[in-house]
Amino acid sequence: MFEFPKFTKVSVKNDVLSGLTVALALVPEAVAFAFVAGVEPMIGLYAAFMVGLITAVFGGRPGMISGATGAMAVVMVSLVATHGVQYLFAAVLLTGLIQVLAGVFRLGKFIRIVPHSVMIGFVNGLAIVIFLAQFGQFKEKVGVDELGNNLYQWLPADQLTIMGGLILLTMAIIHFLPKLTTAVPSSLVAIATVTLLAIGLDLDTRNVQDYLVNMTGDINATVQGSLPSFALPEVPLSWETLQIILPYSLILAAVGLIESLLTLTVIDEMTESHGNSNKECVAQGVANMTNGVFGGMGGCAMIGQSMININSGGRGRLSGITAALGLLAFILFASSIIEVVPLAALVGVMFIVVLGTFEWASFKVMRKVPKHDAFVIVLVTVVTVFTDLAVAVFVGVIVSALVFAWQHAKHIYADSTQVDEDHKVYQLHGPLFFGSVSHFLALFDVKNDPKDVIIDFAGSRVVDHSALEAIDTLAERYINQGKTLHLKHLSPECRQLLTRAGDLVEVNLIEDPNYKVMTDSLG
Repeated sequence: MFEFPKFTKVSVKNDVLSGLTVALALVPEAVAFAFVAGVEPMIGLYAAFMVGLITAVFGGRPGMISGATGAMAVVMVSLVATHGVQYLFAAVLLTGLIQVLAGVFRLGKFIRIVPHSVMIGFVNGLAIVIFLAQFGQFKEKVGVDELGNNLYQWLPADQLTIMGGLILLTMAIIHFLPKLTTAVPSSLVAIATVTLLAIGLDLDTRNVQDYLVNMTGDINATVQGSLPSFALPEVPLSWETLQIILPYSLILAAVGLIESLLTLTVIDEMTESHGNSNKECVAQGVANMTNGVFGGMGGCAMIGQSMININSGGRGRLSGITAALGLLAFILFASSIIEVVPLAALVGVMFIVVLGTFEWASFKVMRKVPKHDAFVIVLVTVVTVFTDLAVAVFVGVIVSALVFAWQHAKHIYADSTQVDEDHKVYQLHGPLFFGSVSHFLALFDVKNDPKDVIIDFAGSRVVDHSALEAIDTLAERYINQGKTLHLKHLSPECRQLLTRAGDLVEVNLIEDPNYKVMTDSLG
């Protein structure tokens, strides 16, 4: 349930100022991601405003900033190129519905299964991606090749020199100003100072207006616009349309939720507080559904902008609300102000974000943690850089799970006791599951064991269907040798699911424990 946020004088000042800082940095990123997706700049700006506002008000993590993102833009580009922007709006609408359902069914809690090594890799990978993305600001478009791809070249040396100097000045102000005063966010002061310096000295450096012109090829390009208007996506309501948009919607929903929930977790750790993952799922879904009917490209949480907000002192919902409304104000009334901001100032802010986001301690950590954890950190970082976030997280979780299974597969062992000439007891220890099945079967000397063999499961636990199959297989081996297998401390469910050996296996029903086995038949 939505709770009206509580404000104090200090929190209002911090949230408003940090929100304005974020709003300034949102403009070029929203425009850039719109071009990545192959749509008009205003569609990206509308998305940044709507996603940012709705998630700030109703989301599960105060202080987190959402908007149009590159992770989702790269998924959209082929849909837009093949079917047009109206199908994108329909896909975003369906994406939002899927995300709302994820929150309603409380699937957000599954973010807890992401290991810490994957989290570190995710943060490091995104920091590198943000860093590399800034180099696009040092280039200008010079044409289009035969395949329709844009061609870029580095800016002239004198412009690069001026831009580099302004970036260093921006970073210096952000770093050193908090040592003198924290009354205002250092990022906002840095942007304002560099902007005034560039205008006052008439420096030959690119600003937001130049960026728009370069990206669109239109000398009159501007971020000025009107309020987004309601309109249902103009697509046929047919099964064919659903077949087209559903695969994209599923991927967009997964990418959006993974990035949002991982960003939520990072901010939780930074602020030593706790967000609501399921509430965030619903808010992200409502925001994307709104985008689908108001002409936005959709989006999710933005770790870079969230870091700017947190580092600038933004902690409450008001910071996100201010960022969204500030962006809308730029679009409606103050485009001339935002368009003169030098790109160097925004790049400098993002470089500080990169330095603060990257887990530098991970270099030291990797020398202390197990080798497989260090490998997962590097793997997730590399996959994030070269593919996308969702793939990286899935790969990291799968590799971590396989390593876990392999490690625990070696933990199963048995103590054997020869009671007399005809009886032998195996005391089993450790979990019996798919990873330990081969080790389990190798523990028994079927040919040389006596006529009656007892396996005591008191120190073990049957975990899954593969374990049951292994017990069945072992029973058959003893039966084929004309020997009797007795199973003690095995749950009644396990006994019922032992299919092949049937009544030929004797199970001690008196001492059996009562626990469930994870198997297909149990759902």
